[in-house]
Amino acid sequence: MSKRLQVLVHEDEYTKIQGAARVCHLTVAEWVRQAMRKALSDMGQPPDPAATRLRAIAEASQHEFPTADIDGMLRDIEAGRLAS
Repeated sequence: MSKRLQVLVHEDEYTKIQGAARVCHLTVAEWVRQAMRKALSDMGQPPDPAATRLRAIAEASQHEFPTADIDGMLRDIEAGRLAS
């Protein structure tokens, strides 16, 4: 048996939900049902540590960080401290 659920949202939130539903070619009601099902299925599942680490590595690889050998970096750091 189905139950009716009424949820009040701010107008700007509703506009975003409408847009998301439109992009997915769904009605607002179906988009909300799918979003709630996904949220319920994700509940209680601990994050996958391997996936979390891989995502962090992938994100970090998008940046440019200064590189040098560790001894050179430590000398530079120490020189900076001594200069202050």
